[in-house]
Amino acid sequence: MPLPFLTADRALRADGRADPVPPPYDGPDHWRRPYRPGPWRVGAAAVFLLLASFVLLSALIIALAGAPAGAAVCAAAGLLVIALALRLVRAGVWVSSQGLRQVHLLRTTTLPWSAVAAVRTVQQPVRWLGLPRTVQGQALRVERLRGEPLRALLTDHGADFLGRPEGFERAADVLEAWADEYRP
Repeated sequence: MPLPFLTADRALRADGRADPVPPPYDGPDHWRRPYRPGPWRVGAAAVFLLLASFVLLSALIIALAGAPAGAAVCAAAGLLVIALALRLVRAGVWVSSQGLRQVHLLRTTTLPWSAVAAVRTVQQPVRWLGLPRTVQGQALRVERLRGEPLRALLTDHGADFLGRPEGFERAADVLEAWADEYRP
């Protein structure tokens, strides 16, 4: 069964250049992630799903013990943890011919290509796995034509690219190529 939020696009052409053009089966409204989710992100989601299975099992035991209100609360908590795990896997940067979408755990920011001034890789202090601790690293920044720049789209110390510097370089090249292709 294909899982569209886990599929990575063919990031590089045969000559090594980034390929921003969507395959023929994609429509103009098709949003896709130009990189695979990293092992830290997938591992955290797996831990949340494991926790959800224990919570749902406890809801079943509570229901069999004859406390339907407690079972309902426990089942709702389990479903909330499952939704959190799915949103965690879906978080990241998505692109289409319409624009750029930055999906976070609780919010999503969509920016049309006409509002993008530049997409570039910069050296700056970045958060390690999204925690408050910062280290020196690379970040992919989007500068808007008007307003403040977006938060760093990708960092080489984030959940998708920690320990995979070549993956970060490929993803940054692909996102820069998308910006060059579709920005007016």
